[in-house]
Amino acid sequence: MSDHQADFPVATLCRVLGVSPSGYYAWRHRLPSPRAQSDAVLKERIRQIYDWSRQTYGVPRIHAELADEGTHVGRKRVARLMRASGLRGVCRRRKTRTTQRGQDGAVALDLVDRDFAAQAANELWIADITYIPTWAGFLYLAVVMDAWSRRVVGWAMATHLRTELALDALNMALAQRQPDDVIHHSDQGCQGRFKWSSQHLNSEELRWDRGRKIER
Repeated sequence: MSDHQADFPVATLCRVLGVSPSGYYAWRHRLPSPRAQSDAVLKERIRQIYDWSRQTYGVPRIHAELADEGTHVGRKRVARLMRASGLRGVCRRRKTRTTQRGQDGAVALDLVDRDFAAQAANELWIADITYIPTWAGFLYLAVVMDAWSRRVVGWAMATHLRTELALDALNMALAQRQPDDVIHHSDQGCQGRFKWSSQHLNSEELRWDRGRKIER
Protein backbone atom coordinates (compact mmCIF):
# COMPACT_ATOMS: atom_id res chain seq x y z
CA MET A 1 0.00 0.00 0.00
CA SER A 2 2.81 2.38 0.79
CA ASP A 3 4.09 2.00 -2.79
CA HIS A 4 0.78 3.30 -4.19
CA GLN A 5 -0.05 6.01 -1.66
CA ALA A 6 1.13 8.69 -4.07
CA ASP A 7 -1.47 7.56 -6.63
CA PHE A 8 -4.48 6.57 -4.50
CA PRO A 9 -5.91 7.59 -1.12
CA VAL A 10 -5.22 5.24 1.76
CA ALA A 11 -8.96 4.83 2.36
CA THR A 12 -9.44 3.61 -1.22
CA LEU A 13 -6.56 1.16 -0.96
CA CYS A 14 -7.88 -0.19 2.33
CA ARG A 15 -11.34 -0.62 0.87
CA VAL A 16 -9.97 -2.56 -2.13
CA LEU A 17 -7.88 -4.82 0.11
CA GLY A 18 -10.64 -5.31 2.65
CA VAL A 19 -8.85 -3.81 5.65
CA SER A 20 -9.65 -0.84 7.86
CA PRO A 21 -7.50 2.32 7.76
CA SER A 22 -7.05 2.18 11.53
CA GLY A 23 -5.87 -1.42 11.32
CA TYR A 24 -3.43 -0.51 8.56
CA TYR A 25 -1.92 2.37 10.54
CA ALA A 26 -1.75 0.21 13.67
CA TRP A 27 0.11 -2.45 11.70
CA ARG A 28 2.59 0.09 10.32
CA HIS A 29 3.49 1.43 13.73
CA ARG A 30 3.40 -1.88 15.57
CA LEU A 31 6.74 -3.19 16.80
CA PRO A 32 7.89 -6.61 15.56
CA SER A 33 6.75 -9.50 17.71
CA PRO A 34 9.23 -11.14 20.09
CA ARG A 35 9.33 -14.13 17.73
CA ALA A 36 10.14 -11.92 14.74
CA GLN A 37 12.86 -10.12 16.71
CA SER A 38 14.34 -13.47 17.78
CA ASP A 39 14.26 -14.68 14.16
CA ALA A 40 16.10 -11.55 13.03
CA VAL A 41 18.89 -12.12 15.58
CA LEU A 42 19.09 -15.81 14.71
CA LYS A 43 19.20 -15.11 10.95
CA GLU A 44 22.16 -12.80 11.47
CA ARG A 45 24.04 -15.44 13.49
CA ILE A 46 23.23 -18.09 10.89
CA ARG A 47 24.65 -15.90 8.15
CA GLN A 48 27.83 -15.33 10.18
CA ILE A 49 28.33 -19.08 10.60
CA TYR A 50 27.52 -19.60 6.92
CA ASP A 51 30.11 -17.03 5.81
CA TRP A 52 32.67 -18.43 8.28
CA SER A 53 32.27 -21.85 6.63
CA ARG A 54 32.99 -20.24 3.25
CA GLN A 55 29.33 -20.67 2.37
CA THR A 56 29.49 -24.47 2.56
CA TYR A 57 27.56 -25.37 5.71
CA GLY A 58 24.01 -26.61 5.37
CA VAL A 59 21.25 -26.99 7.93
CA PRO A 60 22.77 -29.92 9.90
CA ARG A 61 26.15 -28.28 10.45
CA ILE A 62 24.78 -24.83 11.22
CA HIS A 63 22.32 -26.41 13.65
CA ALA A 64 25.23 -28.23 15.31
CA GLU A 65 27.28 -25.02 15.54
CA LEU A 66 24.38 -23.21 17.19
CA ALA A 67 23.94 -26.05 19.67
CA ASP A 68 27.66 -25.92 20.54
CA GLU A 69 27.26 -22.22 21.27
CA GLY A 70 24.35 -22.95 23.59
CA THR A 71 21.63 -21.74 21.20
CA HIS A 72 19.05 -24.51 21.20
CA VAL A 73 16.65 -24.17 18.28
CA GLY A 74 14.92 -26.71 16.09
CA ARG A 75 16.40 -27.82 12.79
CA LYS A 76 13.19 -26.89 11.01
CA ARG A 77 13.51 -23.33 12.25
CA VAL A 78 17.10 -23.16 11.05
CA ALA A 79 16.01 -24.53 7.67
CA ARG A 80 13.19 -21.97 7.45
CA LEU A 81 15.47 -19.03 8.24
CA MET A 82 18.17 -20.22 5.84
CA ARG A 83 15.57 -20.62 3.12
CA ALA A 84 14.23 -17.11 3.80
CA SER A 85 17.78 -15.74 3.55
CA GLY A 86 18.59 -17.68 0.39
CA LEU A 87 21.37 -19.70 2.03
CA ARG A 88 22.17 -23.19 0.81
CA GLY A 89 24.90 -25.58 1.83
CA VAL A 90 27.24 -27.37 -0.54
CA CYS A 91 26.21 -30.96 -1.23
CA ARG A 92 29.21 -33.15 -1.93
CA ARG A 93 28.03 -36.19 -3.85
CA ARG A 94 29.56 -39.47 -2.84
CA LYS A 95 32.19 -40.45 -5.35
CA THR A 96 32.83 -43.89 -6.72
CA ARG A 97 35.89 -45.28 -8.45
CA THR A 98 35.42 -47.19 -11.69
CA THR A 99 39.13 -47.72 -12.37
CA GLN A 100 41.17 -49.78 -9.92
CA ARG A 101 44.29 -51.60 -10.98
CA GLY A 102 44.40 -55.22 -9.89
CA GLN A 103 47.19 -56.25 -7.56
CA ASP A 104 48.38 -58.97 -9.94
CA GLY A 105 47.67 -57.06 -13.14
CA ALA A 106 50.48 -56.94 -15.65
CA VAL A 107 51.12 -53.47 -17.06
CA ALA A 108 51.56 -53.48 -20.84
CA LEU A 109 52.96 -50.75 -23.07
CA ASP A 110 50.62 -48.07 -24.31
CA LEU A 111 50.34 -48.94 -28.02
CA VAL A 112 49.02 -45.50 -28.97
CA ASP A 113 51.52 -43.54 -26.85
CA ARG A 114 48.72 -41.23 -25.67
CA ASP A 115 48.02 -40.23 -29.30
CA PHE A 116 44.33 -40.80 -29.89
CA ALA A 117 44.21 -39.50 -33.47
CA ALA A 118 43.10 -42.12 -35.97
CA GLN A 119 43.38 -41.95 -39.77
CA ALA A 120 40.51 -44.30 -40.59
CA ALA A 121 37.53 -46.08 -39.08
CA ASN A 122 38.15 -49.20 -36.99
CA GLU A 123 41.81 -48.30 -36.54
CA LEU A 124 41.61 -47.27 -32.87
CA TRP A 125 38.86 -47.88 -30.37
CA ILE A 126 38.79 -46.19 -26.97
CA ALA A 127 36.97 -47.84 -24.07
CA ASP A 128 35.99 -46.57 -20.65
CA ILE A 129 33.48 -47.12 -17.85
CA THR A 130 31.53 -44.41 -16.08
CA TYR A 131 28.71 -44.36 -13.55
CA ILE A 132 25.28 -42.75 -13.41
CA PRO A 133 23.74 -41.95 -9.99
CA THR A 134 20.10 -43.06 -9.70
CA TRP A 135 17.62 -43.29 -6.84
CA ALA A 136 18.22 -47.04 -6.73
CA GLY A 137 22.02 -46.75 -6.67
CA PHE A 138 24.78 -46.49 -9.24
CA LEU A 139 24.29 -47.69 -12.81
CA TYR A 140 27.54 -48.43 -14.65
CA LEU A 141 28.00 -47.73 -18.35
CA ALA A 142 30.78 -49.26 -20.45
CA VAL A 143 31.42 -47.62 -23.82
CA VAL A 144 33.64 -48.36 -26.82
CA MET A 145 34.16 -45.40 -29.14
CA ASP A 146 35.78 -45.22 -32.57
CA ALA A 147 38.51 -42.58 -32.27
CA TRP A 148 38.23 -41.63 -35.96
CA SER A 149 34.50 -40.87 -36.13
CA ARG A 150 33.95 -40.29 -32.39
CA ARG A 151 31.02 -42.66 -32.72
CA VAL A 152 30.03 -45.11 -30.00
CA VAL A 153 30.30 -48.55 -31.58
CA GLY A 154 29.60 -50.63 -28.49
CA TRP A 155 28.09 -50.16 -25.07
CA ALA A 156 26.70 -52.07 -22.11
CA MET A 157 24.97 -51.15 -18.85
CA ALA A 158 24.81 -53.03 -15.56
CA THR A 159 24.58 -52.53 -11.80
CA HIS A 160 28.05 -54.01 -11.28
CA LEU A 161 31.66 -53.53 -12.40
CA ARG A 162 32.48 -57.12 -13.20
CA THR A 163 34.46 -58.21 -16.26
CA GLU A 164 31.41 -59.08 -18.34
CA LEU A 165 30.31 -55.44 -18.38
CA ALA A 166 33.41 -54.37 -20.32
CA LEU A 167 33.34 -57.52 -22.45
CA ASP A 168 29.70 -56.98 -23.42
CA ALA A 169 30.53 -53.51 -24.72
CA LEU A 170 33.50 -54.88 -26.70
CA ASN A 171 31.43 -57.76 -28.07
CA MET A 172 28.80 -55.32 -29.34
CA ALA A 173 31.48 -53.28 -31.09
CA LEU A 174 33.03 -56.38 -32.67
CA ALA A 175 29.64 -57.68 -33.82
CA GLN A 176 28.71 -54.34 -35.40
CA ARG A 177 32.01 -53.44 -37.05
CA GLN A 178 33.74 -56.84 -37.50
CA PRO A 179 37.18 -55.24 -37.88
CA ASP A 180 40.16 -57.00 -39.43
CA ASP A 181 42.75 -55.19 -37.32
CA VAL A 182 42.04 -52.72 -34.50
CA ILE A 183 43.75 -51.34 -31.41
CA HIS A 184 41.44 -51.43 -28.42
CA HIS A 185 42.66 -48.92 -25.83
CA SER A 186 41.32 -48.97 -22.27
CA ASP A 187 42.49 -47.84 -18.86
CA GLN A 188 44.33 -50.07 -16.44
CA GLY A 189 41.29 -51.21 -14.51
CA CYS A 190 40.81 -54.55 -12.81
CA GLN A 191 38.09 -55.94 -15.08
CA GLY A 192 39.81 -59.16 -16.09
CA ARG A 193 41.31 -58.92 -19.56
CA PHE A 194 40.84 -55.14 -19.42
CA LYS A 195 43.73 -54.66 -17.01
CA TRP A 196 46.08 -53.71 -19.87
CA SER A 197 46.38 -50.21 -21.23
CA SER A 198 46.01 -51.32 -24.88
CA GLN A 199 45.07 -54.48 -26.72
CA HIS A 200 45.75 -55.26 -30.36
CA LEU A 201 42.98 -57.41 -31.80
CA ASN A 202 42.87 -58.95 -35.24
CA SER A 203 40.69 -61.48 -36.99
CA GLU A 204 43.33 -64.21 -36.75
CA GLU A 205 43.15 -64.16 -32.95
CA LEU A 206 39.35 -64.16 -32.62
CA ARG A 207 36.58 -66.63 -33.27
CA TRP A 208 32.92 -66.31 -32.51
CA ASP A 209 30.55 -68.41 -30.45
CA ARG A 210 26.98 -67.04 -30.18
CA GLY A 211 28.19 -63.46 -30.29
CA ARG A 212 30.86 -63.77 -27.59
CA LYS A 213 34.58 -63.34 -28.15
CA ILE A 214 36.77 -66.33 -27.32
CA GLU A 215 40.56 -66.23 -27.59
CA ARG A 216 42.28 -69.09 -29.35
